[in-house]
Amino acid sequence: MATSRQSILRTPIILLALCNLVVLGFRLWPWQEVMNLPGNGTTGIDPAIALVGYIGLGLWIGTAREDSSRKALFSSAWLGVLAGLFLVAQVVHATRLAAEDAAAGPDRVHIVLLVSAAIVLGFAGLRAARSGLGAGFGAVCGIWASMMACLMAAAAILGETYLSQAQSESSDPWKDYQGLAIGTPAMQALVHSLDAVSGFLLIGPLVGCIAGALFASLARPKKA
Repeated sequence: MATSRQSILRTPIILLALCNLVVLGFRLWPWQEVMNLPGNGTTGIDPAIALVGYIGLGLWIGTAREDSSRKALFSSAWLGVLAGLFLVAQVVHATRLAAEDAAAGPDRVHIVLLVSAAIVLGFAGLRAARSGLGAGFGAVCGIWASMMACLMAAAAILGETYLSQAQSESSDPWKDYQGLAIGTPAMQALVHSLDAVSGFLLIGPLVGCIAGALFASLARPKKA
């Protein structure tokens, strides 16, 4: 029974990370060209490494033995889905905003969606602390929820870039690429998307950790 619960706990995040990794691999084909991206290829390599790290974390964190810990992580994953919906909405909104005005910066809707996602991550830590698991495990639950949310946001970004590639006039996305000059709008969009994916995957767990620990520190454990 415990084994099946652990599988349910870890499987969605691992599969989502694998799907993102596959789409990223298709988007960056041929892979030898990746080294020509900014930062000697780190623009394309960083999100791939982060996704592999997510898979590793999914395998490790899903080995929680205590039933209360598994329940807290399971509910955190569902809160992560809710936070992920906010992040996906932010990705869609940012894309439409950029299409209307390339010089436009984040607006109120953009900020509200990000803050809403962070608050949801905080509630993951709050629920853990109220179950008597402490602020430390509350931070872990915040990280777990953020992983789910950030993978959803990454999937939205990579999906948009993959669809835009399929609709482009050129079948070879690297044909007009001019090294670090990034000579075409398509390549500029690709680099921007890869940076956004890396930002979500790397910064998201940090935000989840802080929000989870902060909300958990404000909670009062339930009395036995």
